[in-house]
Amino acid sequence: MAEVLVLVDHVEGKVRKTTSELLTIARRLGEPSAVFVGAGFETAKETLARFGAEKVYRVESPEVLEHLVVPQAELLAQLVAKVTPAAVLVPASPEGKEIAARLAVKTESGLITDAVDVQAGEGGGVATTQSVFAGSYTVSATVTKGTPIVAVKPNSAAPQEVAGAAADEILDFTASEAAKGAQIIESKPKAATGRPELTEAAIVVSGGRGTGGDFSKVEDFADSLGAAVGASRAAVDAGWYPHTSQVGQTGKQVSPQLYVACGISGAIQHRAGMQTSKTIVAVNKDNEAPIFELVDFGVVGDLFTVLPQATEAIKAAKD
Repeated sequence: MAEVLVLVDHVEGKVRKTTSELLTIARRLGEPSAVFVGAGFETAKETLARFGAEKVYRVESPEVLEHLVVPQAELLAQLVAKVTPAAVLVPASPEGKEIAARLAVKTESGLITDAVDVQAGEGGGVATTQSVFAGSYTVSATVTKGTPIVAVKPNSAAPQEVAGAAADEILDFTASEAAKGAQIIESKPKAATGRPELTEAAIVVSGGRGTGGDFSKVEDFADSLGAAVGASRAAVDAGWYPHTSQVGQTGKQVSPQLYVACGISGAIQHRAGMQTSKTIVAVNKDNEAPIFELVDFGVVGDLFTVLPQATEAIKAAKD
C-alpha cells in the first residue's frame, strides 16, 4: 500500500485538530505517514499514533522553521522523490497553501486547494470536492499529473482514532541557500482566549454591525456552546473586534459544523468566508437581510433579546 504524506500542523509538539483530520483522510488513500518539522516530537507522537500514522518522517533542524515556507517545500519535494507517495495532504491555511503550491512546482504535480472532501478515485488516484471562487461554487476535481497535492480545509472530516505505529525516521535535511532568503527574526504567541481557534472550531458564532460594538451577548452565547467567536468586516473595521477574528473573503475562511451569524446582513464578502459551513443559523431583526437566503435556520429578532434566552436555555440543558 502506497504511503500518503501528511504535513503535521503543530505548536511545539501540540498537534492541531487539522492534522488528525488529515490522517483520517489519508487512510482512505493509502498508508498514512506524517511529516514532522521542528521540536516536540515526543509530545506529538502519542497523538500521531492514535490517529493512525504508521511512519513519521521528522526533521529536527531549527533552520527549517527559522525561515519562511520554502525549506518545508524543499523537504517535502525530497520526500516525494524518495517514497513516491499516493498523495500529499497539507492543511489549507495560508502557510499550507503556499507550501503546497511550491511543492507542486518542484515536483511538476497537480495541486488542489480548499478541498472539502477527499476520497479514493474509482479508477485509482484521488477524487476531491473543492470549494472555489470564494465558496461560490463546489466542483469535483482530480489531479492528472504527478503526485496529487491537496490542501484540505479544516472540518472536512471527522477525526477517527485508529492505532498506528508512528515509527519515526530522522531525516538528514539541509535547506538550500535559496530557501533561506527570508528569515523569521521574531515571533510572538497569540494571546490565549480560552476559546477554540477560529479556523478549526466545530462551532463559530460571529457578530456584525447589529451588535453596535457590544459583543458581550455574542461571546456569552459562544462560550455556552464552546464555540469560537468571529466578526464581520464591518465590525472589525469599526474597531469593535480584532481583525484576526474577521470571517470573510479578506479575512479567515471557516467551515464549521455550525455557524451562527448574529446581526450580520450577509454581504457577499462575508458569505465567501463561511458559506461552506455544514449548518448555518442567522439572528437578525431585518427579515429581508440577505443572510436569510443562505441559512438552514433563521431567527427574526433582536440579538440582544434572542441570544441571552438561547444562552440560558443551553446552560439549563447542560445542567
